[in-house]
Amino acid sequence: MTGRTVRIDGDTLLLPGGVAVRFMRTLRLPETGTHRLPPGLGTFPVRRISDFPDSVPEEWRARGGVLLPVYLREAMWLSFAGSTEPAALQVGVGKVCAVSGQPWSDRLRRDPQNYVVLPRQPWLDGVNSGTGTVRQFVAVPLGLGATVEGQVTGEETWGGIQLRSFPLDDEVLARWREDQRRLGRPPRGAAGAAGPYGSPMPAPGAAPAAPAAAPAARSRAAAAMGLGAGGTMRQEVYRDPRPSADWAERPAGRVFVHLVTPPEWRRITGEAPPPSPVDRAAYTRAGLPWYDYYDEDAHDLAPADPLTGVRPVGDWLGDDHAPWQEPGPGQVHPLGDAPGKPVQDGGW
Repeated sequence: MTGRTVRIDGDTLLLPGGVAVRFMRTLRLPETGTHRLPPGLGTFPVRRISDFPDSVPEEWRARGGVLLPVYLREAMWLSFAGSTEPAALQVGVGKVCAVSGQPWSDRLRRDPQNYVVLPRQPWLDGVNSGTGTVRQFVAVPLGLGATVEGQVTGEETWGGIQLRSFPLDDEVLARWREDQRRLGRPPRGAAGAAGPYGSPMPAPGAAPAAPAAAPAARSRAAAAMGLGAGGTMRQEVYRDPRPSADWAERPAGRVFVHLVTPPEWRRITGEAPPPSPVDRAAYTRAGLPWYDYYDEDAHDLAPADPLTGVRPVGDWLGDDHAPWQEPGPGQVHPLGDAPGKPVQDGGW
């Protein structure tokens, strides 16, 4: 992959600078209490906007990027397993930074830090809302005010997820590569650190997707989705140990990730959406794993002030009636230290 090209490999987004991002289906946490890391239950399918010019809204074509299907109140996390070189990755939810809570910026900032550092950060499950904790990413429609974007900015304009990658400065990257070669080390991505948590587990009853086919339907407005805040889990967002001068001043690549409802996914792509989310109580009763992760050499960022007061989506959508069963001690697994066609980008 060269230049500023973003590509899809299977259901993995590849951004310049060796950054790999997968969007993982997972169990939605209760909105009270603090919980362990939920598992990955397979990846969300990802498709290029430019492959469906007749069925996506005109404004989506202008923004470019990719789309993926999510159910109402479905949870997700971002996996960075497979990222191969040091990189800074900005993550936006409706163009609000998920790390700092500040408005989306095209520059890296340190105070407050507005990016995660790869491969040190193997995943991100939610917004940086507490000390050593995050609030889970949960899908909600635009228009209710329940998204992080709506609560922080007072408006719901963008929705979706925004990603922007920054590599090391050319000279710093050359020294890093030479150090790796001299020490006989292959580039260390997050895949080695993530272990089983970063390996998707197929969701029960997953239905095979139908072959992609652009529908004949005329383009119209789609039901856009954004990310709100769900339950709280133990997860640190790590402070960058490098000096600011180590990073490139300009991003190497960016991509806009549009979130759509399953009916809209079928209408736009002609594909069957994934099955409905897994029953979390049944998952726990079956003795399947949950996870803890700790990196003793890393330092947690302070919670982002604009994100500490973000309210859970249940305040808009009502109580969560799905049954909950706390995992037993034996179900919690500690984890160790840590080509395709190009995606067209537009103006956003």
